[in-house]
Amino acid sequence: MLSGQLVGRFFSMAGRVCLSRSSAGSETVGPVEAAIRAKLEQALNPEVLELRNESGGHAVPPGSETHFRVAVVSSRFEGLSPLQRHRLVHAALSEELAGPVHALAIQARTPAQWRENPQLDTSPPCLGGSKKTRGTP
Repeated sequence: MLSGQLVGRFFSMAGRVCLSRSSAGSETVGPVEAAIRAKLEQALNPEVLELRNESGGHAVPPGSETHFRVAVVSSRFEGLSPLQRHRLVHAALSEELAGPVHALAIQARTPAQWRENPQLDTSPPCLGGSKKTRGTP
């Protein structure tokens, strides 16, 4: 679970694990990241919550909080389809998704699924710009 580039902080609260990771190398947790964490903890009571601010890998100003990857492990996901799980995450973060968050990659798993593969996926590198600026149709 702690594999990869862990650049953030490690929290253990009442048997739950929360990680902050930053692809930009910053250990600072900004207000958007803090809000995402608090809202997911309140809405889903996760056993594991890993949150990575991937904004530094995109064409945004330094210190931005626009691109995130999250792994949420919760018993609330038992019996739900992946789409239903994502809808729960989106509902919890509706304010952030309507405002400052441009992209959110979600891994929503049950505790049993997480035990089988306790990894936060990695995102491909940003190509920057739009298809028009890259010269593709």
